[in-house]
Amino acid sequence: MVPLQHHHLTGLPPHNGPTGEPGAGLSGNGYAQQVAPDGGWGWVVLVATILVLALTLAFPSCIGIFYTELQAEFSSSNTETSWVPAIMTAVLHAGGPLCSVLVERFGCRVTVMVGGVLSGLGMVVSALARTITELYITSIIAGLGFCLSFQPSVTMMGHYFLRRRAFANALSSTGTALGLSTLPLLANFLLGQFGWRGSFLVLGGLLLNCCVCGAVMRPLGAKHSGAQRTLTNKAAQGLSKQPIKGPLQQEKEGLKARLRTAFSDLVVFLRRHMAFDLLVSNPRYRAYALGVTWMMLGFVVPLVYLVPYATANGMEQDRAALLMAVLGLVNIAVRPVAAVFFGLPRFRGSGCFVYVFAVALLVNGLSNSICGAAATFPVLLIYVVIFGLSMSVIGSLLFTVLMETVEMSRFPSALGLISMLESGTLLIGPPLAGMLVDSTGHYSYVFYACSVTVSSSGLFLIAAFYYLDRQKKRAGPPAAAYQQKPAISLVPDCQYSHVPSTQGGKPAISLVPDCQYSHVPSTQGGKPAISLVPDCQYSHVPSTQGGKPAISLVPDCQYSHDPSTQGERSADTVCVTNV
Repeated sequence: MVPLQHHHLTGLPPHNGPTGEPGAGLSGNGYAQQVAPDGGWGWVVLVATILVLALTLAFPSCIGIFYTELQAEFSSSNTETSWVPAIMTAVLHAGGPLCSVLVERFGCRVTVMVGGVLSGLGMVVSALARTITELYITSIIAGLGFCLSFQPSVTMMGHYFLRRRAFANALSSTGTALGLSTLPLLANFLLGQFGWRGSFLVLGGLLLNCCVCGAVMRPLGAKHSGAQRTLTNKAAQGLSKQPIKGPLQQEKEGLKARLRTAFSDLVVFLRRHMAFDLLVSNPRYRAYALGVTWMMLGFVVPLVYLVPYATANGMEQDRAALLMAVLGLVNIAVRPVAAVFFGLPRFRGSGCFVYVFAVALLVNGLSNSICGAAATFPVLLIYVVIFGLSMSVIGSLLFTVLMETVEMSRFPSALGLISMLESGTLLIGPPLAGMLVDSTGHYSYVFYACSVTVSSSGLFLIAAFYYLDRQKKRAGPPAAAYQQKPAISLVPDCQYSHVPSTQGGKPAISLVPDCQYSHVPSTQGGKPAISLVPDCQYSHVPSTQGGKPAISLVPDCQYSHDPSTQGERSADTVCVTNV
């Protein structure tokens, strides 16, 4: 699952880089970016993202089909074998900072294609492994490829959708469901036909389709001035910002100077690619990061151990694989419905997504206890249906909640930090479960442990966000200065332009479709003001009518426009962010 400085007056979307591609560089003052189309080529990008998620996020789960074969091949214990999917999943999440660097330098499109090559190569080389240790190494390669394909795809999709972002996020999450429903059946078929080595070769070729998906992720256009491009190039240098020096000059440089430079570069890297400052300054992000990190300790473990659990209790391999397929089919059926439902206007800006997400976690965790009742096909079928329903809601809202928790300009770095934190729990989760099986001899204890872990994370999120919401209500509305000014208030996810009126030169407000607004009368001598609710960004665009000012808004910033003390001067001199 993928930093940037906070935007002030320009308020432009994140990650616009040398290629002019969203997600391809640092944000900052001076970029002018095309507004998210909310459709058009965005639908192609959405389909490509769905396929990438199907081939990456869901792939480690299908390793459970080969679990018994790998144990027999390498004479390994449950703990040793479980490191294979654990490493793959952990690297998938931990590669966020490296992924962010590559996205800055080369753009989302190229990074996704490089990820496709690495993931395919990792699986092909895995087919040649002679020891379980070699399989660990190839799992790192494959997991890194998954990361480089997955994270830029999600970032790119976020730039193509604004008003329909909740819908697009929920619909893209069906990719994971598509992979869960098809990959286990395909893996089981390939295992019967070619063995595990031949299966890995075929699956490696299948993963190369991520390159095709990356090729269609066309960047949104952006233009830069010479000065702006200079600032961008300086900011995008990161760890490589030292000038190129000859051998003699490098030899003259002292060890202390090199260490000082390396440390400085590391600090710059961490600030830009890891949102550590948000952990301190944003309590909602801090609570969400802790809850999701703890959740991941037990969330993916049932996907790894469901098939071994079923086969260990006498179920046929084909029926066990069918359980995974049913889990995926439930996700496919529910996630589009969730996408439409959560995309309704009544939910936009309501702040309820995090509570729905937390309740889904609670249900998901409790459902794991069903496995302890019996390992028969009917019982496990009920389990995968309930697990799949709750998993669908979790997957639909995972990115949406994060986008509501932080501003979009910080989303890539915020996602990168959460991914790094998750990687630790994802890495140790399956091996800890394997140790539990090796010590007790019963798989059921694994599902009980997962039940406690995931349920407690849901309860934590409910309590934490309820407390933060109560604190926010007690704090009251913003400063009195903003309350006293007349305003036109827009509901979230709205865009508008302020253009000269054709009636006596008076100002007019033009709204895009599906926006609602209320005009609040002035309390200060009739002087006008424009006040936007959260989640808006804007750029100042010169007017084509006599040089008069115009304001055009794009997502994710707040500002107030108060020309009362500036007469007829340009609007950019009186527009100030209040974030």
